[in-house]
Amino acid sequence: MNSYRILVVDDEEDLCEILQFNLETDGYHVDVAYSAEEALKKDLTEYNLLLLDVMMGNISGFKMARMLHDNPKTAAIPIIFLTAKDTENDKLTGFNIGADDYISKPFSIREVLARVKAVLRRVEAKKEENLPVAELVYENLKMSIGNKKVLLNGEEIPFTKKEFEILRLFLENRNRVFSREEMLNRVWSDEVIVLDRTIDVNITRLRKKIGEYGKNIVTRLGYGYCFEA
Repeated sequence: MNSYRILVVDDEEDLCEILQFNLETDGYHVDVAYSAEEALKKDLTEYNLLLLDVMMGNISGFKMARMLHDNPKTAAIPIIFLTAKDTENDKLTGFNIGADDYISKPFSIREVLARVKAVLRRVEAKKEENLPVAELVYENLKMSIGNKKVLLNGEEIPFTKKEFEILRLFLENRNRVFSREEMLNRVWSDEVIVLDRTIDVNITRLRKKIGEYGKNIVTRLGYGYCFEA
């Protein structure tokens, strides 16, 4: 079972049971509420996604969604509306409130499972995009892993993919000696035939590109290369 928690909010108890059973079979942790009032009594921050019916008693799904989006603690929780209302205006209302998807009744369980998976995938992708870009730093030499950039004294240096991967290997493992065989396995693992000379050529280019830090890449005769810090 995966770690995603889903809350199904619908006043049709049979439908809630069907959705709960199938979502749990697909690996999710699922709770149900038969009204917006019941749902609002729960700690909604625990959920990764809400399946929310539009047509419910005193508090409609649209009203509940507005309440959630007005609260900073719950504003980011993705919502998929479930509704028998299928007019263009209703869909626009849902999306304007901030819905992540809108499924019209009657629907197939396969469709619901696919939509749930798609929304959760999009949410995770956004989270990754907003993560701070990881950096490897040695004095005035900086590598941005996410952006695939190398900066020397604040200026970007053009790097080939292999040069970037070699420098990354060195900066992540400072003072460790890597044999040519290890470097071939780590940096050229996707290529069938690579000569030892290829490594030497890339090391020579790398030393030139990183200026004063080229001297930090040292050769250990008979053993390989390392970045001395």
